[in-house]
Amino acid sequence: MLDIRYELREELKERPGEDDPLSFGTIFTDHMFIMNYETGKGWHDPRVISYQPISLEPSAMVFHYGQEMFEGMKAYKTEDGRTLLFRPDMNAKRAINTNRRLCIPEIPEEDFVQAVKALVKVDEAWIPEKPGTSLYIRPFVIATDPFLGVRPSDTYMFIIILSPVGAYYKEGINPVKIWVEDDYVRAVKGGIGEAKTGGNYVASLASQVKASEEGYSQVLWLDGIERKYIEEVGSMNIFFKIDGKIITPKLNGSILPGVTRASVIDLCKHWNIPVEERQITIYDIYEAYQAGKLEEVFGTGTAAVISPVGCLRWEDHVMVINEGKIGEYSQKLYDTITGIQVGKVEDILNWTVEVK
Repeated sequence: MLDIRYELREELKERPGEDDPLSFGTIFTDHMFIMNYETGKGWHDPRVISYQPISLEPSAMVFHYGQEMFEGMKAYKTEDGRTLLFRPDMNAKRAINTNRRLCIPEIPEEDFVQAVKALVKVDEAWIPEKPGTSLYIRPFVIATDPFLGVRPSDTYMFIIILSPVGAYYKEGINPVKIWVEDDYVRAVKGGIGEAKTGGNYVASLASQVKASEEGYSQVLWLDGIERKYIEEVGSMNIFFKIDGKIITPKLNGSILPGVTRASVIDLCKHWNIPVEERQITIYDIYEAYQAGKLEEVFGTGTAAVISPVGCLRWEDHVMVINEGKIGEYSQKLYDTITGIQVGKVEDILNWTVEVK
């Protein structure tokens, strides 16, 4: 167990009002968590301090070789005043896998979750309570050695910051438009596609800009070898309902193992809804669309939870799904997961963890 010390600020920030807009990732709470690592000493000095700039040498390795990782999770306030986290153990496990891939020292699962709980408890008053809002939690690790050579760093910082947020997409739960990328690729098997690291996201920016200019919210990636197998959206895993069956690409080493993705699969199995994890091509999707069997498409992720897709553009084909409306399964999954997260739906699968 971490022996966390607290250096809390005396003068607190002014928090957003109930009706103030919460643009995603632009407002930050009073405090942050930091823990340091040094080879031979391990992780040490866990502390909660004022949210503030951090000081790094210009030669810090994170700037030059990209040795960094991050996670994304949320805290929610229930009607009876409790604070809940959603499956934080899965974020901790995924962080361990990411760290292994990037040669970053692992943070034990129990320490990761304890640090998150400690910071959320301190800034609990920042959790918004309006429907559709939450407190976004961003844990991350950066390599800090002042060294211009390619090797794993000997020193790191583990930091957690918090941000009260509303909907990730401006459309909210309304269907979004997705651009299927057929030029660039994001990741290949054997690379770092399954790790939660900034390199995967900067690789997507050129396509994201192109898609945005054409009026699309996000990019759907195809595999990097044959350019035909569906992988994931830039900020979400992807699901298709085809002829009554839910299908999502199977994890293959280049797809991020999403927490919400796993939760959707678990719920479908619990409800006895047919669900498959398998390879599926963009040609399969287009064929199903032409046959009138592509009934729903939706993305899953911590930020958006469930994001229905109303339109897919692939090459010269524009596929409008379910008349551009949210589908039955998308709505049910959204209502159930968000209901569990805020304590309005019974947590029959024991996914939530209370912050006390």
